[in-house]
Amino acid sequence: MRSAGPGSVGELAELVAAGGVVVLSGAGLSTESGIPDYRGPTGRGRRAEPMTYQKFAGSAEARRRYWARSHVGWRQMRRAVPNAGHRAVADLERYGLVEAVITQNVDGLHQAAGARRVTELHGGLDRVVCLGCRERSPRADLDRRLREANPRWDVTAHQFNPDGDAVLPDELVAAFRVVDCLACDGLLKPDVVFFGENVPRPRVDLCFAQVAGARALLVLGSSLAVRSGYRFVARAAELGIPIAIVNQEPTAGDDVALIRLDAPLGPTLTDLVSAMPVGQRT
Repeated sequence: MRSAGPGSVGELAELVAAGGVVVLSGAGLSTESGIPDYRGPTGRGRRAEPMTYQKFAGSAEARRRYWARSHVGWRQMRRAVPNAGHRAVADLERYGLVEAVITQNVDGLHQAAGARRVTELHGGLDRVVCLGCRERSPRADLDRRLREANPRWDVTAHQFNPDGDAVLPDELVAAFRVVDCLACDGLLKPDVVFFGENVPRPRVDLCFAQVAGARALLVLGSSLAVRSGYRFVARAAELGIPIAIVNQEPTAGDDVALIRLDAPLGPTLTDLVSAMPVGQRT
């Protein structure tokens, strides 16, 4: 593995300029947009227990807690805008160098930056799905319904998690009213993969196929601490596909990376785009 240091962006540019790149992105790419990560510098000190599918589906109290906290957190998530890192990935796609983006994030910022070939591995917070009839609807519609159901529930939070989950006191959560599906009165859930829930197999297979067809895998802002993302790095390593990682913390894939940069994502990816040959930046 080549260590980070002077010339590392140049090495990365040489790899990316050949094209056929698949990007695997994690929460660290969105921290410069004001969304905290789980394990990096902005995630330290938080001890919020993540919601599991089993708790959500099996407990009305758990659903009330989730939707109260998420209702507040969604306000911050929807105000977030793409940062320089997201824009750089979109530029590289537009230049024909990035073939696909696999993101572990649920914030939709890759698409907002202009990337088109994005697979949301864990789904997106901008959609809601009914656990009964499986109908999907925009999160904005649910936000309006929740505001109408809780007209005097005006809460501001100052601590958030990467999935838009706001930290709230129990007494505020207890006063929150949840709404159900308009079509069948079923339970509504964000269209994201909770802990304890599997990523749909067709989605996983698509990502594996994209990695298998890549000339290089570029990991951005992910610690690769969970199998959901690491499995694609492991597959690339098995196939002998070069792996480059840019992250500000050690990752589980460092030992198989050809290029490893411990550097801020926004400035590094901006420099990467600037290092592309002029003919490719059109």
